[in-house]
Amino acid sequence: MLSSKAMLDGHGEESPYFQGWKEYEKNAYDDVQNPTGIIQMGLAENQLSLDLLRTRLENNQDATRLTNNGESVFRDLALFQDYHGLPAFKNVLEEFMAEMRGNKVSFDPRKLVLMAGATSASETLMFCIVEHGDAFLLPTPYYPGYDRDLKWRTGVELVPIHCSSSNGFKITKSALEEAYQEAQKLSFNVKGVFITNPSNPLGTTMSHVELDELITFAVAKKIHLISDEIFSGTVFENPSFISIIEAVINRKLEKTDLWSRVHIVYSLSKDFGIPGFRVGMIYSNNERVVSTATKMSSYGLISSQTQYLLFKLLSGKEFRENYLKENRKRVKERREMMVVGLGQAGISCLKGNAGLFCWVDLRNHLSSNTFTAEMELWKKILHEAGLNISPGASCHCTEPGWFRICFANMSEETLMVSMERMKAFLHKQ
Repeated sequence: MLSSKAMLDGHGEESPYFQGWKEYEKNAYDDVQNPTGIIQMGLAENQLSLDLLRTRLENNQDATRLTNNGESVFRDLALFQDYHGLPAFKNVLEEFMAEMRGNKVSFDPRKLVLMAGATSASETLMFCIVEHGDAFLLPTPYYPGYDRDLKWRTGVELVPIHCSSSNGFKITKSALEEAYQEAQKLSFNVKGVFITNPSNPLGTTMSHVELDELITFAVAKKIHLISDEIFSGTVFENPSFISIIEAVINRKLEKTDLWSRVHIVYSLSKDFGIPGFRVGMIYSNNERVVSTATKMSSYGLISSQTQYLLFKLLSGKEFRENYLKENRKRVKERREMMVVGLGQAGISCLKGNAGLFCWVDLRNHLSSNTFTAEMELWKKILHEAGLNISPGASCHCTEPGWFRICFANMSEETLMVSMERMKAFLHKQ
């Protein structure tokens, strides 16, 4: 007899977001071996600047040989390391996080907890904050994986903050209050709001107004604010990115109790395109959260070898600045390529300034204004056009017909193939 966790379907694997991946894996596109296969456009992965990292590694023998000024550090890295992480690596991360925010915010490495990816970091924060059955509010649309990352093992309830295309899916005071009231009707104890800034799947940054509304709401309700900022290094044009920490400082609330209820999740997976390295982190001003999360990190540590390699890779302000500048340029160019390609097929996108995807409007191509029609269209695009894109329903969007389409996990040539497929598919409809 197995546990209820093993027997029940709480992972969210039946979501079309994950189902599309399964179909792709059965028939993956390859321009030579399988040119009629499915192109993966449901993966927010950054392959645009790996050449910059590869060149950096090739020119840094200490990183690749596990040496320090030519002297081997293999023994030090191979032996037991505690869960606090390598101080040198944490110091570099702190500098990098500050630089991405224009040095308007400073970070303390002692408040940084290293985890094996943002998934682990997000779940650990839930374990630190909620009891089974407590609730967090999330603005829609949101990343489909949160139904797994935040909820599956912790038992937290996720209550949507419904946002509308009428204002570009921005968070409003009334939407926040309605979500809170809905949670209370369901007898949930609301512990906080969880946001993604820049937004996944919208590809937009939150405005001063939205952040102020969130902060005012959190102060009034005495709840936590968690900001997943893993796409912060992809912001390529105004409005600029404002971290939740910066927004709180601008309100001069550092000496209030809210300061200990604000937390950041970050990762190197998106900005640096190294999800396989599994590097995530929590930043919090709450000493108990930092202490507890550090102990919990034993279940998902980053290897000492990985920490050391990335310490050597990311050391040097000039390299970091040049990398971010070039990566943002490439993200912008690739996004524009997709927007133009979709435009030629008569498709528009939400105006965005960040992320590795577009939030695409296919409402005019639905057979009816229903989520059933959205799923029908998604299946046709998947099987007839051979494109795996993510339907808005999997992101808990309240309006049928929106889709997230990723552009940075493939070559330019593959992107052009995908645009031609989309154009041909819609022409036949």
